[in-house]
Amino acid sequence: MIPNISLSNGSIPLLTYGLLTLILYVFYLFAIAVKRNAAIRKLGGQRAYIMCSNPITASYKVLWTIKKSSQNKIAEAYEELYNSLPPESRHSYEHQFLPGSRTIETREPAHVKTILAGDFHSFGKGPVFHRIWSPFLGDSIFTTDGKLWHNSRGLIRPMFMTDRISDLIIFDRQIRKMIDLIPPSGQTVDIMDLFFRMTLDATTDFLLGESANSLENPNSEFTFAFNDVLTHQIRLFVLRIFYPFDKLAPHGDYYRDIRKIDEFVMPYVRQTLAIPPEELEKLTKSDTEFTFLHNLARFTQDPKVIRDQLVAVLLAGRDTTAATLSWAFYELAAYPDKVGRLRAEIIEYVGEHGTPTYETLKSMKYLRYTIQETLRLHPAVPLNDESGTHRHSLAERRDLYPPTSEKFADPALFSPERWYSWQPRPWEYIPFNGGPRICPGQNFAMTEMAYCIVRMLQKYDRIEYRGDWHAQRDKTDVVSRPAFGVPVAFYEATTKE
Repeated sequence: MIPNISLSNGSIPLLTYGLLTLILYVFYLFAIAVKRNAAIRKLGGQRAYIMCSNPITASYKVLWTIKKSSQNKIAEAYEELYNSLPPESRHSYEHQFLPGSRTIETREPAHVKTILAGDFHSFGKGPVFHRIWSPFLGDSIFTTDGKLWHNSRGLIRPMFMTDRISDLIIFDRQIRKMIDLIPPSGQTVDIMDLFFRMTLDATTDFLLGESANSLENPNSEFTFAFNDVLTHQIRLFVLRIFYPFDKLAPHGDYYRDIRKIDEFVMPYVRQTLAIPPEELEKLTKSDTEFTFLHNLARFTQDPKVIRDQLVAVLLAGRDTTAATLSWAFYELAAYPDKVGRLRAEIIEYVGEHGTPTYETLKSMKYLRYTIQETLRLHPAVPLNDESGTHRHSLAERRDLYPPTSEKFADPALFSPERWYSWQPRPWEYIPFNGGPRICPGQNFAMTEMAYCIVRMLQKYDRIEYRGDWHAQRDKTDVVSRPAFGVPVAFYEATTKE
């Protein structure tokens, strides 16, 4: 028997009440869709192709994405997806879990320009992004908008404004430690593992004045916790489409790892906050002793604010640099002639035993083009969250490149030489983002990568890939990295008398 619901003027069956509720909800969703379509027409815009618009088709897309990601085929998958779109919306599409929530993804440079620069204040990270990332990154530069974001950028930017000699000392110290761990000529090493440990040590050295020592102790709790949190963040990002049901997923390990990160970082924060203000001011005059943490403490005494900015810069400073170096040596291992050309330039400017300076690093064009070409083919951060830009797909748009010729190799190939006669048009190449959110640490990252390549090719003149080079895949977590590591053998150059 169907129960009744009593109302003031009688009763109606519960099933009928439920049906009425469903009808009202459908009309509500329909009204939202009509209102949005009217707004789009009023703006004179064209709506992107709607790939999925309900929980069933949206869930299928999420499962498809998870499957491709597990197969390390996410870059190929998005290329396939864009190629499946109709001609009038070949570079943009929309998907919805419920009509009340829209996600638009694009690889159109004009869209990127509008979102990151032209109409910057109308777009931002938004509350969903903040909810997903704030347990890890708090209210840092990567999770906030408006005044909070502006304040975060103001705290961080001063430490990246000048070419500090202390940065080169840090790079040299940690890179030398890393090179000492590379086995003798002809023996295999996963250089990607060493790059991630080295950049973690260099970044903590820069931020805290003391290295995490992951090169000597790769199994530290902090190192494992940091890696695990990043893996979990990607899971949270994918599950966001099921909000609010995404909260039902287990997150115990995630929060335990965050506590381990805080247990490593917070003692340094408390120690710095205990320094008297006059001592902090004295430290500002010391290029070698003044750290990023000292600079933050000069402007705020709030331990949470300092903690959030430290962890954010640690993420940016470690992963993107290590991943780009890994891809660079993966590519170079397939091109002995390019290794030879790059090493010849290094020896010309620095010699076999000289110490690189900012001036010499900036003077070496082929070195700079090698890094730029690596970032073109393998963007360190493949998805720009606030603009929904697929940087991999943007780089693979052949219509954005000139025809293949003697001066311009096929865009799918690694060719630093192309940069001598070609420069990408604005917003077609954004390895460090653009507009107000352009990465304040890009010079720091470019210098660290250049310094590392110089030091390694001063010692080695040949790189041999140990594995199936063509089987390599892109593992897309927070950053893009080689899925199978970079197993190589280095061969020491014969020292000239």
